[in-house]
Amino acid sequence: MNIEMSIKIRKYNKDDLEEMIKIWNAVVDDGIAFPQEDFLTDTTGALFFESQTYCGVAENTENGKICGLYILHPNNVGRCGHICNASYAVDKESRGLHIGEKLVNDCLLQGKNYDFRVLQFNAVVESNTHARHLYERLGFVQLGVIPNGFRMKDGHYENICPYYYEL
Repeated sequence: MNIEMSIKIRKYNKDDLEEMIKIWNAVVDDGIAFPQEDFLTDTTGALFFESQTYCGVAENTENGKICGLYILHPNNVGRCGHICNASYAVDKESRGLHIGEKLVNDCLLQGKNYDFRVLQFNAVVESNTHARHLYERLGFVQLGVIPNGFRMKDGHYENICPYYYEL
């Protein structure tokens, strides 16, 4: 079976929350990509995902398993409210199957659907080479480097690389 071919990206629903929270918390626990340090609970997770402009999930249509997700929301307000931001998480067992690329591509479409004009990533950790290569391959532009902008789980600091994509 080629799992990549059985992945469908769709809007999340409440039945997905348990798996979404598990995947999200695993990335937070890794401490190498998301700035969050607090884990989501059933209650805070439901509120968190509900508060986003859009949440997409990667579902394996052969078994119904959620193997990835993304959140999309404004990056700022007012005169900068046309710029959105997103975060992506893929289940550890499903990494390397191009699910992240499917999530990003769907996010770009949803960003346009919600009338955003730019998708900006504020804090891509420089050592996150898989994500950086994906973004660059899809046409994102790196804005520069913020020295020591991300505190890793073990306490050391790494550079972050902001990226943007014009929708």
